Amino acid sequence: MAPFTVTRNALIPAAPSDIFPLVNDFHEWTKWSPWEAVDPTMNRSYSGNQSGVGAKYAWNGNNKAGSGSMEIVGSDHPGKINIRLEFTKPMKAVNPTEFTFVPEGAGTRVTWTMTGENKGVGKLFALFMNMDKMVGGDFEKGLNSLSAAATQKGS
Repeated sequence: MAPFTVTRNALIPAAPSDIFPLVNDFHEWTKWSPWEAVDPTMNRSYSGNQSGVGAKYAWNGNNKAGSGSMEIVGSDHPGKINIRLEFTKPMKAVNPTEFTFVPEGAGTRVTWTMTGENKGVGKLFALFMNMDKMVGGDFEKGLNSLSAAATQKGS
């Protein structure tokens, strides 16, 4: 097995209470998720709770978007959100994901972390492709968009 961790953080000029709801409700992800533009015709479905623990989101898109689901499994307002991220295509994987929101100066330090283990074909893939390089840029883009959405919401 080849475990990996991808982490990015950004200082967002907004209060945790303005940022937290944008992550804690999957309906809000269309405002900032870096993967929204990958497939404009992607099928999305929401189930479970509107937000917080038990909220679920599933997607099925083109080859680049793939398919999978997310479920909020931990929600500690306004400090931390834990998500069970499961990919079904192009490769099956479960990647625990966490967002933390820590007040810093006049803003909030938001940290986005995804962990996982490359198994089978994924382990072979990991020999040639670094997960941090593959996903890290998307996390950075997403945090920038999250900052824009939070500051727009707060004004």
